[in-house]
Amino acid sequence: METTGFVCFESPKRCAGLEVDAFITLSVPENGTLTCFAECNAQISASRFVLMRLLKTDYLPGVSPDDVSAPGKYNLLVRHAARGIVLNGANILLLYTQRYDDYSLPGGGVDAGEDVVAGLIREMREETGARNVSNVTPFARYDEYRLWYKPDADIIHMISHCYVCDIDAELGETSLESHEISNGMTPLWVNIYEAIRHNELVIANSEKKGLSIKRETYLLSVIAQELVAH
Repeated sequence: METTGFVCFESPKRCAGLEVDAFITLSVPENGTLTCFAECNAQISASRFVLMRLLKTDYLPGVSPDDVSAPGKYNLLVRHAARGIVLNGANILLLYTQRYDDYSLPGGGVDAGEDVVAGLIREMREETGARNVSNVTPFARYDEYRLWYKPDADIIHMISHCYVCDIDAELGETSLESHEISNGMTPLWVNIYEAIRHNELVIANSEKKGLSIKRETYLLSVIAQELVAH
């Protein structure tokens, strides 16, 4: 079996002048070891990654497919995020951010060397106070390219790994970061269709909308269609 669009962060290599994860093609032999056919040739444990279907690849304003496909044209930084899908009928656990007036899935960046599911559980606990995250099931992946605002790269490739999971009915205390508190981030149970309608109105009418609302609204629409409607 062979797949494209995966990233090896067990053995980062120098790419376009940066120590970043390599964008690779993987071949999965019978022994369960992933072999990278790109700038890095490391072998990594198959248990480190879950092969998810790719829902969409999005290029935010200022970035085109040609920008990321031309070798050495721009410095490209790869980041991974884990995002949680917790449902109770048509209600879904989301984060409401007052600054941007939008709803988003809980989750965030996976730390260097951290397992993706471990990162998901940590982010769920920090952002929502979720207790006993269990029955973690891969759902899908969403890729996006956006201009980067720090000097270490020109473009960031964000790979969002989305998982369905269960949690205890009662939420605990959150451990939000300072910028999340100042942005007015709050975990809420929301009807998924109301959240989608709200985000669509913000996209159409608000000048303060954040960069992630397009991704989040798309993901909510797919979740509603595939996991709620039936």
